[in-house]
Amino acid sequence: MMTIQNIRSIDGGGDQIMLPVAETSVAAGYPSPAQDYFLGSINLSEHLIHDTTSTFIVRVSGHSMQGAGIADGDELIVNRARKPVDGSVVVAILDGEMTVKRLRLTPQGVVLQAESPDYPDLAVGELASLTVWGVAETCLHRL
Repeated sequence: MMTIQNIRSIDGGGDQIMLPVAETSVAAGYPSPAQDYFLGSINLSEHLIHDTTSTFIVRVSGHSMQGAGIADGDELIVNRARKPVDGSVVVAILDGEMTVKRLRLTPQGVVLQAESPDYPDLAVGELASLTVWGVAETCLHRL
């Protein structure tokens, strides 16, 4: 099971992080001639964080979401104000345990789906306590 290791809030009052943007894309297939031209800068906060008051970073632990590109030790940018829909990757609290899974809304009920064949899906029983804590918007994955 993939679980949450820690939760950090986003500090909306800090300095902006501006990084230069290359004018051309980088080929992932055959190399192309490099160009030393830049378009300017982008603010990472504007691209990654849609609502600083309801956005948190959580570090995940475990391997159950590998098929979704979420690995052990990755950090997720989670928006607590975003409405979860079928197919959302969510941070959920099921019977007091916090976990990261894909939310599935089926005719048979709610399922928290693992993205690895080594881990079972979690069918949410009628008497279970489920809270969707937030919706994951971005995975920060180190190479």
